[in-house]
Amino acid sequence: MSFLRRRSAATPAGPDFDVLAMDPGDWPGDLGAGLLPAPDGSCQGVFLRYDLFGGRGPAMIIGNLPEGSPARELAEGQVPFEVAQLLAALGNEEPVEVLETEDVPVMHEDNLLIVRRLKCSEGRIACTQFDRSDGVLVTIASWDRPITDDLYQLLKPLPAEMFQAG
Repeated sequence: MSFLRRRSAATPAGPDFDVLAMDPGDWPGDLGAGLLPAPDGSCQGVFLRYDLFGGRGPAMIIGNLPEGSPARELAEGQVPFEVAQLLAALGNEEPVEVLETEDVPVMHEDNLLIVRRLKCSEGRIACTQFDRSDGVLVTIASWDRPITDDLYQLLKPLPAEMFQAG
């Protein structure tokens, strides 16, 4: 049976950190998830794609990148990994860059988050970032939808079992 093959060790079994996102049951569209594997098989990040456009691309991508993830290393003006993934999923090949950032305080449950709002050269992109207490960088990128403060109330850790390869 040549179509059966063993998974390589470089495929991560799942993240070793909590993924902060919206529960799939709270989202009316389709959910997709991806892992960023390192050569040693460790998980260098998780991103979730929430699709409200009927298979024509996601409306939102939420990424969780731990400290040391190469996807966090950006050049001046370069868009975050999640924005690049959003643009690729939508088939948008126009060059986009970050024009400016603004820090804004936002309450999440009982915690004060300092949220960085990124203004991109493509005006239909909304993007925010904040650091979790464990050093994981959370990035939210949405297409043609503003990111309002009430969105942060929907964010919660998702169970690790959701990301275990079976």
